[in-house]
Amino acid sequence: MATVSLKGLSKSYGKTKAVQDLSVDIADGEFFVILGPSGAGKTTTLKSVAGLVDIDSGSVTIGNNDVTLVEPYHRNVAMAFESYALYPQKTVSENLASPLKSGRTGKYTDAQRRERIDQVTTTLGINHLLKRFPRELSNGQRQRVALGRVLVRPADIYLLDEPLSHLDAKLRAAMRAELKQLGAMSKTTTVYVTHDYQEALALGDRIAVLREGALVQIGTPEEIWRRPADTFVARALGQPEINLLNGEVEDGRIRLGSGAFDVPVPAGVDVRGGDRVRVGLRPCDIHVAGDAGQGSAGAAHLTGTVTLAERLGRNIELTVDMGGEQLIVLASGREGVDEGARVSMTVAEENVHVFAPLGPQRSDTGKNAGEGDTPRLSSDDKTLEAAQ
Repeated sequence: MATVSLKGLSKSYGKTKAVQDLSVDIADGEFFVILGPSGAGKTTTLKSVAGLVDIDSGSVTIGNNDVTLVEPYHRNVAMAFESYALYPQKTVSENLASPLKSGRTGKYTDAQRRERIDQVTTTLGINHLLKRFPRELSNGQRQRVALGRVLVRPADIYLLDEPLSHLDAKLRAAMRAELKQLGAMSKTTTVYVTHDYQEALALGDRIAVLREGALVQIGTPEEIWRRPADTFVARALGQPEINLLNGEVEDGRIRLGSGAFDVPVPAGVDVRGGDRVRVGLRPCDIHVAGDAGQGSAGAAHLTGTVTLAERLGRNIELTVDMGGEQLIVLASGREGVDEGARVSMTVAEENVHVFAPLGPQRSDTGKNAGEGDTPRLSSDDKTLEAAQ
C-alpha cells in the first residue's frame, strides 16, 4: 500500500492538452475514482501514474518517493487496461499466474499462486474458465480475466482503466459489489477510471471529476452528489439527467418558466433580487404528490401536465409541461400517472441547486440568460448551493 501524489501534472499530444496542471493527493488504501467523459484525460492520468507516458511537467509521487523519472517496472503498480492485453497462447490459469512468476512477485510457491488465483477467480466468477484460452472466452469473460491478472498481483497501487465497460448491465452491477468487497479486503490504494457515474458513486471513497484534462471537483460521493461545483458536474451524475432551468430572483424566490412557477432560494445562497441564475432539480428529488398543499415547510409546490410517461421497471419517467418548460420527474410506479394528467409535485428546499448568478442584465455572451439552448452563466459556472 502507498499514497499517491500528483503535483501540477500536464501532458499534451500536439496541440491537444490531455491533462492540465492536475494536482491531487490520494490516501493510503483509498479507493479513488476519476470520472469524466471520453477525452477528459482519465486514461492519460492513469498512464502518467504508471509511467507509461512521459509527462510534460509536474511530478508523480508514490509512497513518498518521487517516481516521475522512474521506469514503470520499478513503480510496483498493477494496471488493467480497457483493452484486455491477454497472452493468446496461454490459458486463463497461465495468464493469471504470469504476474506471480517474475520480479518481486516471483517468490511465491506454486501452492501460494494457486491460492491467490483461486481467491480472485472465485470473486470474479471465472474459476470454471481456468483451462480455456482467451479466444474461447466472451468479451466480458476476457475483461474479468484481465482484471483478475491485476488483482492477483500484490502491488502498492492498483490502476484500473474502465475494467467493467464491456460487461452487461446485470454483471456490471454484480461486479461493482464484488470490487467494493475486494477493495475493502485488500486495503490496496486503487485509482479507478470510469465514465459511469453509478460506478463512481458505488465504489469511490472520493471522486475526482475531469473535464478536458482539468480537475473540476473532488470530494466524497455525497459531496459530489449534493453539492456539484457547476452544471457540468451536476449533469455528470444522475439518470435521467438533472433538470437545468433559467430563472430570476424575486422576493426570496426564483421564478422559472417565464414566471409560471417558482422555487425557494436555499438558505445560505448569496443572490440578490433581479439576479439571473441557473437552477438544477434532480428528477429523483421531485416527488409527485396527491395534493399541491402537501410537503415539508419550505418545499416548492409545482403543478404541471404530463406529456409523456415511460415505465422504467418500478419507476415511471414523466415529462411534465410547466408553463412551456419541460421538467423530467421520476415517479413511483404505483402512482399510476397517465399522459395528459395534471400532477402536483414537491421538491425540498435543500434539493434546489442554484448556480452562478449573472446579475440583472448581464452574461458572458452579451445575451440574456434565457436565450439560446445552452446559455453561459459565468466564466466558471460555479454553484452557489448552500452546504447541506
